[in-house]
Amino acid sequence: MASWARGPGPGPGGGAAAVTDTDTDALLDGENRRLADGLAAKVTRLKTLALDMDRDAEEQNRYLDGMDSDFSSVTSLLSGSVKRFSTMTRSGRDNRRLLLCVAVGLIVLFFFLSYLVSKART
Repeated sequence: MASWARGPGPGPGGGAAAVTDTDTDALLDGENRRLADGLAAKVTRLKTLALDMDRDAEEQNRYLDGMDSDFSSVTSLLSGSVKRFSTMTRSGRDNRRLLLCVAVGLIVLFFFLSYLVSKART
């Protein structure tokens, strides 16, 4: 029987097999430690990314809440303006004349400002 075919134990070749098993165990143990360290580094990285994502989501929620309150205030401001405008247009003939004068004045002002801007460019 060949020496490689014999298992560990007493007799010729038993000591070499025991040394080979110890070397293999040491190699596998080292490989396991290296892989465990790599896995621990990856888990730490993922934890950091998850915490960053959570922090970013909280900041975006605060920003959106602020925008919601801003839009609510703008909505109430615009609805009040529309109510006042509607009241003014529904009232008597004098207010309609005033509204017409304001509209014509704004149109004239727009054309005058556009004329000034075109002259300033040339």
